[in-house]
Amino acid sequence: MLAAIINVGTELTSGDTLNINSQTLSRRLFDLGIEVKFHISVEDNKDLLKELIEDSKKKVDIIIFTGGLGPTDDDFTKEIVAEVNHKDLIYDQKIMDSIERFFANRGTKPSPNNKKQAYIIEDSIVLKNDLGTAPGYFLENDGIKYILLPGPPGEMLNLFKKEVVPLIDSEEKIYKKMIKTIGIGESLLEEGIKDLIREENGVYIATYSKLGEVRVKLISKEEDKLNNIYEKIYQRYSEYIYTLSYDNIEESIYKNLKQNKMKIAFCESCTGGLIASTLVALEGASEVFDRSIVTYSNRAKVEELNVSEDSLKKYGAVSEEVAREMAEGLYNRGSIDIAISVTGIAGPDGTEEKPVGLVYIGLKTKDGVIIKKNNFVGRRKTIQERTAKEAFNMVRKYLSEKNIYSIEL
Repeated sequence: MLAAIINVGTELTSGDTLNINSQTLSRRLFDLGIEVKFHISVEDNKDLLKELIEDSKKKVDIIIFTGGLGPTDDDFTKEIVAEVNHKDLIYDQKIMDSIERFFANRGTKPSPNNKKQAYIIEDSIVLKNDLGTAPGYFLENDGIKYILLPGPPGEMLNLFKKEVVPLIDSEEKIYKKMIKTIGIGESLLEEGIKDLIREENGVYIATYSKLGEVRVKLISKEEDKLNNIYEKIYQRYSEYIYTLSYDNIEESIYKNLKQNKMKIAFCESCTGGLIASTLVALEGASEVFDRSIVTYSNRAKVEELNVSEDSLKKYGAVSEEVAREMAEGLYNRGSIDIAISVTGIAGPDGTEEKPVGLVYIGLKTKDGVIIKKNNFVGRRKTIQERTAKEAFNMVRKYLSEKNIYSIEL
């Protein structure tokens, strides 16, 4: 099946609100074996929404809407979908009762305009919204499935999982794999699997990049064919693959550290604690995270990590030597299995000898110290984010070399 996603709301087209609904829905639909042909954000404009619906009907089997189900005058998604399909809007007292209960549980009463939300599309299935006042709708008409969901991401996802999935989950088994790689460019990886992409093998293969990573999607109706293609890709690029799930690199590292009962610590300069905060954002991080020190100044490097003043004077703070001493100083402070150090120039100022993007990352373990010199390209934030990714990648490589890194399925 083919799908389109239409996100309704001027707050989206104006840039005031970040649209994460398209990404969330696209992932969920992919897991169901439903291909999203396009998604679009549209302002609160009735005529434009009608045009988009009529155009989408010619191209897809499912049209999913988010937003425009509220009680105000500029909430009209339901009304337009009903109009396009020549359906009436019918008042439903049960819906109104549920809206009143929603407000009563919060010690308030609904406004008169909330009554608008109690009108349902004729012949539709009403989708219960546990988290808000706007119900969703499922309407099948002239071979097209229309799914209307509330705009707030939490409400949308909750309703989609509970109410929509049972209605659209294909009876035909679809097999899928998501291969995530790090440390290799998209063009190089794609070039290396072009023969597989060109083969008429019944497997859909797509690659795309995301800040230091390349992801490969595999979809097929035949499990054996899918596994065969995966094995070929794995044989060629196993050193770069870190997961077959939707986990990010930090999530995979966390799970592997936890599995091996290992502790990690960070001392950061140019990233200012970004690497540590990325890990700490995960639930259960305390099981693997020991400590973090932001040693931004030279004095901090000396006082907190016992970095030699002579090294700082001779080589500079951004150097292999200082990255090494930072990692060793951190490792020696406690019962740590892996100590990560970072020192670099994120911008805006650099020199010819030490340009913006020059970053040294150190990894200290019982087996010694590894230092990696990086020359990242981009703005300050991008350089910091790439540094964090590469730090986690160095941990992955170390665990892989010790044969204790397992790929999350």
